[in-house]
Amino acid sequence: MSRADPAIADLHVPPGLAEGQATMPGLLRHRARTTPEQIALREKTRGIWQGTTWRGYFEKSRAFALYLKSQGFMPGDKLIIASDGTAEWFFADLAAQSLGGVTVGIYPTNPWPELQYIARHCRAKIAVCGDQEQTDKVLNAMRLEGGLPDMQRVLTVDWKGMRQYTDSCLMSFASALQEGLQLAGDERACASFEQSIDGLRPEQDALIVYTSGTTGMPKGARISHRGILLDAWALGQVQGLAGKPMSVVCYLPLCHVAERLMSPVMQLAYGSVVYFAESIDTVTQNLREIGPSFFFGVPRIWEKLQYEILIKSRDAKPLAQWAFNKALSIGTPIAERTIANAGKPCSLWDAFVSWFLRVTVFSNLLASIGLDRTWISMTGGASISPSVILFFRAMGVPIYQIYGMTESSGASHAQTKSMSKLGWCGPPLPGIVEQRVLPDGELQLRGRIVFNGYLYDEEATREALRGGWLSTGDVVELDESSAQVQIIDRKKAILITSGGKNITPSLIENTLKESLYISEAVLLGDNRHFVSALIQIDLDTVGKWAQERGMAYTTYETLAALEEVRGLIAKDVERVNARFSRVENIRKFVILRKQLDHDDGELTATMKVRRKVIEKKFAAEIDEIYGLEKAPS
Repeated sequence: MSRADPAIADLHVPPGLAEGQATMPGLLRHRARTTPEQIALREKTRGIWQGTTWRGYFEKSRAFALYLKSQGFMPGDKLIIASDGTAEWFFADLAAQSLGGVTVGIYPTNPWPELQYIARHCRAKIAVCGDQEQTDKVLNAMRLEGGLPDMQRVLTVDWKGMRQYTDSCLMSFASALQEGLQLAGDERACASFEQSIDGLRPEQDALIVYTSGTTGMPKGARISHRGILLDAWALGQVQGLAGKPMSVVCYLPLCHVAERLMSPVMQLAYGSVVYFAESIDTVTQNLREIGPSFFFGVPRIWEKLQYEILIKSRDAKPLAQWAFNKALSIGTPIAERTIANAGKPCSLWDAFVSWFLRVTVFSNLLASIGLDRTWISMTGGASISPSVILFFRAMGVPIYQIYGMTESSGASHAQTKSMSKLGWCGPPLPGIVEQRVLPDGELQLRGRIVFNGYLYDEEATREALRGGWLSTGDVVELDESSAQVQIIDRKKAILITSGGKNITPSLIENTLKESLYISEAVLLGDNRHFVSALIQIDLDTVGKWAQERGMAYTTYETLAALEEVRGLIAKDVERVNARFSRVENIRKFVILRKQLDHDDGELTATMKVRRKVIEKKFAAEIDEIYGLEKAPS
């Protein structure tokens, strides 16, 4: 789009954003100059939501940048952040970028060996830690197994429990910020900082996101200012965010490209207010307090919110239960008709009934989970069951699916109001990315949001970017008329039975997970005579089901071992089998005796299943299913 476009001019677009000539520190400075007293960040302190203005955001980022510069932090240097989402995360992120440096996020759940691998690989000089736990991981990484030779300083935000620490590299984040504020009193230092921002190039690396590593060690994807800002700009344009007051909740790890895109980057592009959830466990409570206008949720979050609504309705009085079930049965077909009619009600009657159901039945339930004021929401990061989206659509909460990957700066495709077909991900974002589908069904992307390559790995970069096209590794179905795509599965995940039948595991796994009682499913059958599954039950829902029937259990393991629980899951497996062909039916299944865990290497930090690890760790369960049948070579 051109800045000469009058429609864009009316939106007061920050300089250079639409053309891809902006940088994130440059946009922060622009916001601080044009709307200095407008609230940018809100964080809960001692039970009260405290605000930080755009001016305060900029000044604290500048102060921390001046501190970093005093420590020898130079253009191209790497700063790691191991922390939950906080205002200090934002300050440190923009400070490093202001100096031409690069920020690398670390998952708070990563054990110290994984943190060590990332910090050593990117040659990080400075670490910002959220609390004592994260600090201990960095210190362990520095002391053990070769250490971190490039690490110079470790700064901790929450100093609680660390009074006795004597490591010379340690310092509180608050002390570093105070030193920076003193340096900001020097006009020459501030002038040098401004020059540093002016000298940034949109195409240079802004952040490095390490991929999940489902098939090997994680790789550092280099994402530019231009790539992720254009992504945020285009996503907001197709969703109609421009010119509307926006409030969002930051609760997912900021080291994940999706949360980075949806919170700090989208905020810089559209001037939204970011609220920091106190923790992942308090998201629902914080949502009720905030009532955000925009909410991004990974599929598991939407599934938990759906479960919470269903439990509230079941615990209600009989009349309220009847009203909810009746409203849902009426609202669901209306939602289906609206989706099929390009997002518009098929009649005035449908529009009236939807409004009436929302006001009389659904509004209180939505208010109980904090979504009563949400006018737009998105989901992505993994496959989601269409039934979950339809459930919220029937209640008046539109959820739009997006698709993308780390290497495409977060999002490459997005549904819109007029294109929101269930199970699909919409067309490519206009003007910034193009697509093609190879004969084997793999989706490839090309455009300005594609990453700069993998850090220190030219071979992997060449493999990912053959001929300038990014290989996604995803097999898709393409609607030629609308350019929308539907993700079938990961190319490497397709199962081929010994009879030569291709099976798409994610489709069957997601159908299994539509059950309230199944939280994870791993399909088996590659080179086998039949399809089977390893199933992880949902501790909360199955536990409640067992308690209501007077069944005794103490742990997940004892609950999973109950024969009645196996019968419960068997009914869901039968229900799923009825929806697929005979060759795709699950002939046998095993309920896992433990929950899959990131710490045990079974899940990635983004909670994706590591299939090879699971097949190895649960070999006994697989033998129980297949007996003497020959395993795949």
